[in-house]
Amino acid sequence: MSAIVLGKRSNSIFEELHHHSPSQSPFDTPVSKRIRCSSSPTHIRFSPPRPSSQSPRGLNGGGIVVDSAYSAHLDHLRSLFPDMDQKFLERALEASNNDLDSAIKSLHDLCLESAELNLASALGKSVNESELNFQSSGVGVLDESSRDEDPVHPSPAVTLPRDASEWVDLFVMEMMNASNVDDARARASRALEVLEKSIMSRVDAEAMQNFQKENMLLKEQVETLLRENNVLKRAIAIQHERQKESDERNQEVQHLKQLVSQYQEQLRTLEVNNYALAMHLKQAQQSNSMPGRFHPDIF
Repeated sequence: MSAIVLGKRSNSIFEELHHHSPSQSPFDTPVSKRIRCSSSPTHIRFSPPRPSSQSPRGLNGGGIVVDSAYSAHLDHLRSLFPDMDQKFLERALEASNNDLDSAIKSLHDLCLESAELNLASALGKSVNESELNFQSSGVGVLDESSRDEDPVHPSPAVTLPRDASEWVDLFVMEMMNASNVDDARARASRALEVLEKSIMSRVDAEAMQNFQKENMLLKEQVETLLRENNVLKRAIAIQHERQKESDERNQEVQHLKQLVSQYQEQLRTLEVNNYALAMHLKQAQQSNSMPGRFHPDIF
């Protein structure tokens, strides 16, 4: 009877995975059911390559439920993912039909995709869930019931390596934990994609900082130019006033020069007239019949 219950449970999980809506992100989980990945990149541990062993949680030859392999696999997953909710570990193990390697690979893919989502959110971009291309094959960590219980919550975040040595350690660990060449290529491709996004984010951040610095310098230069322009305007206004006063003074000088020339001309005319009068007086005195006697009207 217990074997029938377990079989129905596995079938219900695969049906939920099959009818899982692709438009909903696998990270839409409540807070109590989110995957809590480690904040340090060195805590992302991967299982060593091991042969695929199909040890489903089912019946043995005598009809008794075998739980030892399931418990051992669950303990191994718990040791590899100490910060992850146990319900996710159980669902991943059940969705992979008790295949330890498949469950570990699915959980690692989920952690890596969560790191990419965290990088995209740090860049301030609205990333579509379809563009993230979650590698969720065989991972049935979410079902319809858990999605209906609580509203949507953000996905777990994994801190990316901060220097070259941590990136090298991550790449080496990925290559060591690859089960075959195709797995190694997939791991390398995902790691390189995350590295590229990390580099782009840093380049964008540095470019933004440089742009802000240049903008501040340009603002300071503009303010300096405006102040100098105001000073120059005041200097030009003062110079214009001085030039206007100088022009007025020049006009007065020219007018005075004209008056001087007129007065000089009048003076010469008066001198000529005075000379003529003196000559007439002299002639009048010589022609007088009574010398020594002057006409009373003539001085």
